Amino acid sequence: MKRARSSWLAWLRLLPLLWAAGAACAHPGQEEAQLKAAFIYRFAQFTQWPPPPPGREFNYCVAGDRELQDALRVVAQKPMGQAAGRVLVLGSPAEAGPCHVLVLGFSGRQELQLWLDALADSPLLVVGASAEAFRAGAIIALVLEPNGMAFRINHSEAKRRGLMLSSQMLKLAREVK
Repeated sequence: MKRARSSWLAWLRLLPLLWAAGAACAHPGQEEAQLKAAFIYRFAQFTQWPPPPPGREFNYCVAGDRELQDALRVVAQKPMGQAAGRVLVLGSPAEAGPCHVLVLGFSGRQELQLWLDALADSPLLVVGASAEAFRAGAIIALVLEPNGMAFRINHSEAKRRGLMLSSQMLKLAREVK
């Protein structure tokens, strides 16, 4: 019970960051991007990668969605354990070598599938910024619902890639498959 409570508290600690980000935003698209970036940062904290562990840099990689790229740059300034955060903008799947987290900001299934197929064997935490990403095979998909932001997790895909997701994160997901 105490662990579940501390996990909830960890997620709630994001609220001041989210409110501050929302207040600084010029329009709703930036607000949504800031919220997604905060979730992505937390997803990375609740994920364990196979050895070797991340080195001196922890790389958040983004393909598509310019606003999300900018929002992730702000969040990536916080260190990930001992590693400094860095955001890389990718133009093709071939550039994903140094990535730990790959955020796909595409909504079209064909483009999503191209990236997912090319990186199918990589130990990447693949986060999609749309419901279509979940259907295409991303590990986590962020979905804007009427009551706020939710996420879905493809736990089978995470395990296949050698990633271990926190049970607390799994409990908070809207859907786990």
